[in-house]
Amino acid sequence: MPKRGGRTLKRREFLRITGVGMGSLAIPIVGRAIPLMEAITPIPNGDKKKLADAALNAAKSKGATYADVRIGRYLNQFVITREEKVLNIVNTESYGAGVRVIANGTWGFAATNEVTTDQLAKAAEQAVAIAKANAKLQQEPVQLAPVPSYGEVTWETPIEKNAFSIPVSEKVELLMAVNSAAMKNGANFINSSLFLVNEQKYFASTEGSYIDQDVHRIWPNFTVTVIDPAKGKFQTRNALSAPMGRGYEYLDVRPESKIAGVTTRYKNHYDMVDDAIAAAKQAKEKHTAKTVEAGKYDLVLDPTHLWLTIHESVGHPLELDRVLGYEANYAGTSFATLDKWRSKSFNYGSKAVNLFADKTQPGSLGAVGYDDEGVKCKRWDLVKDGILVNYQAIRDQAHIIGEKESHGCCYADNWDSVQFQRMPNVSLAPGKDKLTVQDLIKGVEKGIYIIGDGSYSIDQQRYNFQFGGQLFYEIKNGEIAGMLRDVAYQSNTQEFWNSCVQICDDSDYCLGGSFFDGKGEPGQVSAVSHGCATARFNGVNVINTERKI
Repeated sequence: MPKRGGRTLKRREFLRITGVGMGSLAIPIVGRAIPLMEAITPIPNGDKKKLADAALNAAKSKGATYADVRIGRYLNQFVITREEKVLNIVNTESYGAGVRVIANGTWGFAATNEVTTDQLAKAAEQAVAIAKANAKLQQEPVQLAPVPSYGEVTWETPIEKNAFSIPVSEKVELLMAVNSAAMKNGANFINSSLFLVNEQKYFASTEGSYIDQDVHRIWPNFTVTVIDPAKGKFQTRNALSAPMGRGYEYLDVRPESKIAGVTTRYKNHYDMVDDAIAAAKQAKEKHTAKTVEAGKYDLVLDPTHLWLTIHESVGHPLELDRVLGYEANYAGTSFATLDKWRSKSFNYGSKAVNLFADKTQPGSLGAVGYDDEGVKCKRWDLVKDGILVNYQAIRDQAHIIGEKESHGCCYADNWDSVQFQRMPNVSLAPGKDKLTVQDLIKGVEKGIYIIGDGSYSIDQQRYNFQFGGQLFYEIKNGEIAGMLRDVAYQSNTQEFWNSCVQICDDSDYCLGGSFFDGKGEPGQVSAVSHGCATARFNGVNVINTERKI
């Protein structure tokens, strides 16, 4: 995320800098915000190796049994508009290095924003001193799962167009077209934005790996508002885009990327203007939609909605550090305790449910070649045929669950943050039978089709929850009977996933995701995707959320 004063920009600060909810007020640029043309030129690969070796050698000379160094350059760009106005254009850059060591069986970490051989050596020496001080309080030594030496390797997000090389004027032109389209189709207000990320990361360790990675992410977004002046009420609809690990080609208009349902959604390319037009019309329709009657319904959940339920009820509770209680003071624990995993028979969901982790999914936010402790990324099962089979674990956790290697899901959000276990892309596998959204709807007598993510709440063990959405359509006797509003569903994780009876095939599979997965103390954020196809859940409790004034 963008940096201010050497710290990670948190979600609430992101909302402030993007002007969301701030009217037409433009936010001043604070901290190191610079034009991209004046950005620091990346250091040559040969110099990176020299710098890294200075840190690794200094750490070993002071008694470290293991050391790694991450040299990072983090670029971000925001383009923020509202109606016919450009509210803000912000470029940020953060550049420095972090050194992590094991000495006397204990971790130590230090960082510097002066990327020189002398300063990296000093940071390494400081990290060793911290580790030795920590060792006086630690009872058991760190156990690292083995990892091969990969030598000198590189990995890049496979992009067609570097979004940072696209002129700002072209980006503004796109957002103005989005805003104009929404206003012409009934919107009273629209906020729209582009958020671009480029992480240039160099990792080296005493185990012989030198890994250079160039990671790109993009997030187009908007919120459309339509007012009913007679009633004095408003309705909104957010973009149905997914933030992606892609370049600017994600915004190319390619009709073959559209998936038709009750409303169009998008797979590998996003037509932002087309979505804004639909959003304005649907926000207007919400004003005349009937309010839902509370009760039990079969739910047909679109990927633009279901990704968030996966994130909260699967991704978080299967983080091993949360299961072990390491996150209890900050983000809570997990109902999916080790005894349930050891039983080899815990029904996390129905037999239709297969959930997996994968940091190699093309286009996903979490896609990298290697994690931040030099482990090659891969795919692995979390829930197989409904049974809990694994967690998310990194090098110093793998032995706890009998794994011989890390899962490759360690990450730090900046060079001055220590890397730790973070959620990889966690996804629901598509069904094996050929099924379309229309096929799922045909089998429902009384149900609701939900599109887009909305507000939600979930308890500290990631068990009892409530989710809203963007669009709701009543299903009667296998057909869409009109739009609903004021819908939210309540369940618990095990009950909900055991109610899953059908999942569309891979032709319907799409990615959703978030730039703001928060965790840890001090807090860090990471970007993560969740893939799924449209799925049906039977007999879920639906409540009416209408506020009567």
